[in-house]
Amino acid sequence: METPKIFESEYRFCTILWDNEPISSRELVEKCREQLSWKPSTTYTVIKRLSERGVLKNENTVVTSLISREQAQAAEIDELVEKRFSGSLPAFVAAFAKNARLSDRELDEVQSLIDRYRKGETL
Repeated sequence: METPKIFESEYRFCTILWDNEPISSRELVEKCREQLSWKPSTTYTVIKRLSERGVLKNENTVVTSLISREQAQAAEIDELVEKRFSGSLPAFVAAFAKNARLSDRELDEVQSLIDRYRKGETL
């Protein structure tokens, strides 16, 4: 199943949800008011929209995610690599590394991920 697209403002909303779920819609409205300066109607509209797209569920006024933070992040990276780098992960990594100074520790972590991937381990 393909991960539904989550747009920027929806992602900020989802971050609040992921950090607090399960959460009542009333509490979620309050957190969105505090953290995003949203009106209650905006929050309820986003809950409805994301529920319709299969990102979350709202059962008996309790909101929980159906898409994890990691799934949303992976889908966003996949879209970025496809759109901007013609699907080439090496081109993406080269562009990233060109403008970022990675510490030895970070390079070791990336190498460890590559080694685990080669061995067929779950990342």
